[in-house]
Amino acid sequence: MFPARISFDAEKLLFMTFSFFAILTTFCEGPWVAVAQSSNSDNATTIPVNVGVVLDLEKWVGKMGLSCIKMSLSDFYSSNPSYNTRLVLNVRDSKQDEVAAAAAALDLIKNKQVQAIIGPEASLQADFIIDLGNKSHVPIISFSATSPSLSSIRSPYFIRATQNDSSQVNAISAVIQAFGWKELVLIYVDNQFGEGIIPSLADALEEADTQVSYRSLISPSATDDQILQELYKLMTMQTRVFIVHMLPALGSRLLAKAKEVGMMSEGYVWILTNGITDLLSSVDSSVVASSMQGVLGIKTYIPDTPNLHNFMVRWKMKFQQDNPSILNPTLNIFGYRAYDAARALAMAVEEMGAANSTFQMLKASTGATDLDNIGISQNGNKLLQELATTTFTGLAGNFGLVDGQLESSAFQIVNINGNAARGIGFWTLDNGLQRDLSSVNTSKYSTLKSNLRSIIWPGDSTSIPKGWEIPTNGKRLKILVPVKNGFNQFVKVTRDRSTNTSQVTGYCIDIFQAVIEKLPYSVAYDLIPFALPNGSSAGSYNDMIDQVFYQNYDAVVGDTTIIANRSLYVDFTLPYTESGGAMLVPYKDNTSKKAWVFLKPLTWGLWLTTVCFFVFIALVVWTLEHRINEDFRGPATHQVGTSFWFSFSTMVFAQREKVLSNLARFVVIVWVFVVLILTQSYTASLSSLLVVQNLQPTMTDVDQLLKSGKNVGYQHGSFAYGMLKQMKFDDSRLISYQSPEECDALLSNGSAKGGIAAAFHEVPYLKLILSEYCNKYTMIPAFKTAGFGFVFPKGSPLVPDISRAILNVTEGLQMTEIENAWLTSKTNCQNSNSSVSSDSLGLDSFWVLFLIAGAAAISALLIFMVMFIKRNWQEVTSSSGSLWEKTVELGRRFYQRDANSHNFRKGRFRDGVMNDGGNEIAGVETLENTHFPPILSSDSSQNNDVLTNEQGTPSTEQGLPDRVEEGCPQRAVDVELTNVN
Repeated sequence: MFPARISFDAEKLLFMTFSFFAILTTFCEGPWVAVAQSSNSDNATTIPVNVGVVLDLEKWVGKMGLSCIKMSLSDFYSSNPSYNTRLVLNVRDSKQDEVAAAAAALDLIKNKQVQAIIGPEASLQADFIIDLGNKSHVPIISFSATSPSLSSIRSPYFIRATQNDSSQVNAISAVIQAFGWKELVLIYVDNQFGEGIIPSLADALEEADTQVSYRSLISPSATDDQILQELYKLMTMQTRVFIVHMLPALGSRLLAKAKEVGMMSEGYVWILTNGITDLLSSVDSSVVASSMQGVLGIKTYIPDTPNLHNFMVRWKMKFQQDNPSILNPTLNIFGYRAYDAARALAMAVEEMGAANSTFQMLKASTGATDLDNIGISQNGNKLLQELATTTFTGLAGNFGLVDGQLESSAFQIVNINGNAARGIGFWTLDNGLQRDLSSVNTSKYSTLKSNLRSIIWPGDSTSIPKGWEIPTNGKRLKILVPVKNGFNQFVKVTRDRSTNTSQVTGYCIDIFQAVIEKLPYSVAYDLIPFALPNGSSAGSYNDMIDQVFYQNYDAVVGDTTIIANRSLYVDFTLPYTESGGAMLVPYKDNTSKKAWVFLKPLTWGLWLTTVCFFVFIALVVWTLEHRINEDFRGPATHQVGTSFWFSFSTMVFAQREKVLSNLARFVVIVWVFVVLILTQSYTASLSSLLVVQNLQPTMTDVDQLLKSGKNVGYQHGSFAYGMLKQMKFDDSRLISYQSPEECDALLSNGSAKGGIAAAFHEVPYLKLILSEYCNKYTMIPAFKTAGFGFVFPKGSPLVPDISRAILNVTEGLQMTEIENAWLTSKTNCQNSNSSVSSDSLGLDSFWVLFLIAGAAAISALLIFMVMFIKRNWQEVTSSSGSLWEKTVELGRRFYQRDANSHNFRKGRFRDGVMNDGGNEIAGVETLENTHFPPILSSDSSQNNDVLTNEQGTPSTEQGLPDRVEEGCPQRAVDVELTNVN
């Protein structure tokens, strides 16, 4: 075989050496010319057309292929006797050698001037023959060279009458997706056939988010010991999904050795490409039954038709007649492809005709080789065009070329059980995985495993393998842990210099150990500090993650933050801590602003409403009380002062005046309830406000901090430095710290004294600082992060299981125990992380109370006015006078004392003259059981001042005063039964 990378001049030199010997060898065997027979083969009008056949006649595929080609031409001309052309087969044996195959093709082109060549069988042999076809314009038609490296685009005279190996990669990817495997190993033969599929297969797997963890190359001439050595290497890896791409001879040996070392047991997954499954009939059935049980395979789908069955019967009879020494011959897909390829060539030649089927010979220079002396076919381009447009229904299905190769068809997914392959589903380009091709699927492309039938996996298991295992004889995981000078509660590395060993403890380590215990299998690991020989840190967190990316270590366990940039290179588990980043800022001193703080609990609207209601209640109480209550009588200024004093004193419940009217009592009760609610709310709001004023942060957001130009801090080696740079903080303003104590010192000094105004970090770190210094600082959200996570290489199968275990740990009591052990404050600090706020109380919170109080007061006023008018209306309206005079009289009565009130009838009057609306009345001083007449005022017509009963007798309910007005002689009088008129 001559790879495409060898120049054409080098190929000439090689052929100068080998071509002559190969041609002699071919001729010594004698010409093997097969002319297609037909019923009118003696017809003088038929035109013979030479075509070449280059096959490995010592191999089964070559023998089968030649037999199918002969039967195809015989069937074709028997059914089309009127055709004018007849293909004449010039057969050459390539003897399983690339040079012999090239020499045979050169002989056919130069000496036989064949119009086309069918073959060769192997991709390795086809590589150089294709170049000969391009040079001579002779189409090379291969029915078995499937390597994607043989391209019809780069080699226009190469016709692939079969499917490209790359056409199955999407079917393989769909199976991998269906079962959710994220990592696998490729095992392929180390030659052009094996390597050809790898680029396209790797791309398809990458699109399915599946990683190829290892590529195992097996030499075509590998011994059993070499195969075993490679299998032992694979056993030490975690991956248990293997894709095998090679021919059956080597593939059956590989699988037999895998069975021997225990790699065909439960938990393993083997997927074969069609390089083996299409030729499975050529593998000994005992090998299939003993070494391939549970294996999955991708097989080219051939429709089961009556025509195919008829051909298989006829071919078997014909082949055994020609080869009686071969017992029980079996056909495979390459026989069908050979049959269809010969038919397509015969159809194309008939369409083209045989006119001018000569070669144009080129002038050869002195010393020219055989390559320089070959001519150019005059019909080559026309024949190529006819082949490109030839379509028909062949044995293997619809025949049609797209870009010089057979159009892709469906693939069958098979499961090897017993000594045969059982179909479990199909894959098509449009619909993906399907259980049956006959089913109408209008949905989108599917990779659901439910579209496949039941599968028996290796080890006779029906459980879907998870695709990976921790090998018992594998290596221990090497896990890096950070070395820190501060925040040792998360990770602490203690080095013992005497033994040169390290002990790793901390919050993150305890969580990781708890997670590992939750896994359904054991994982052996070693915690390795990321440190220099002197014990100091070997780099930043990003440097530590790079070690995992470069596969120097297997994981990172510690306080590693999950951020987008890091996830491009490694995989993170689910976070096990609270997410988010914040800035820590000190509280500011608000002493100078406390003078007027007593006004802030209520809004100005509520203050104004409250004052208005105090005035309103004062007016209502005076209205209801001034006619019957001495406390609300007297001079106008006294009445106003008393009313307002009474109303406002309810604010502190210090009112001394008695309320005598039931209506007034009702109003006061409702109002006192409103005042109680207001005062209690005011007290609570003021207390909260005083606390909040003491807890106001110096900075409220990042923008304010940016504009202030003050210094900010970050933990040394943390990703926070990059975040601050993204926020546009200048390098000169960034100061690093390594411990909570150092952070406290920088914040205490402040930016003006070389410290910092705020510290940026993740929430878990800042909570740790607040647990020690809760009375000095507060935390303000600043940026988003996902929290802490464990780091593993891309595509690591441990990530899903550890993530599920993290959920189990974080949802249980064990997480709380770990947090209490490492992160609980040793001081009496309360949780000050939550933001404290206190807004002024507004009218919207109390409008219903004011509505109730107002409604009660207005209702009492209305009742009072109705009763007053009803009592006095008749007397006022019965007198003569104008409407104005009657109104004035009604007002005068409203302002006067109500002598008929129950309260005045029980009281005693004092001597002296009192000014009551401009009218002087005589004070009457009486003693109970006296017989002195009362002293009457000068206006004896005011009979309202004489307290009598309905019969004109003095009321016996009058009481005596405890004292006599100063300056008035005390005397006892009898009240005469007198009617004062």
